[in-house]
Order: sequence, then structure tokens, then C-alpha cells
Amino acid sequence: MDLLRILAAIFLPPLGVFLQVGLGKDFWINILLTFFGYIPGIVHAVWIIARK
Repeated sequence: MDLLRILAAIFLPPLGVFLQVGLGKDFWINILLTFFGYIPGIVHAVWIIARK
């Protein structure tokens, strides 16, 4: 399941975070990071997925 989340995080970072934590603060932070830059969104999403 983590592989699916990481692949989702690469292609659509907020989706990967949503699959991991739902609509929490980490999801909204990732939306902002992805809006300001695609790479920071990916890094944050992978970090959230690997952390838990």
C-alpha cells in the first residue's frame, strides 16, 4: 500500500497525503506547497508517507 501512496505522491502529491492522513493539516500544507512548487509538494508528500 505504501508503494501506491508513493506513486500517487509523485504524480499528484496531495492525493498521496490524503491517502495517508485524510483531510488534516498535513493535507492542506501539501496543497499549498504543491501550489507554490511541484517539487516541494512531492518532497513533503513522500516525507509524510515515510514518516508513518
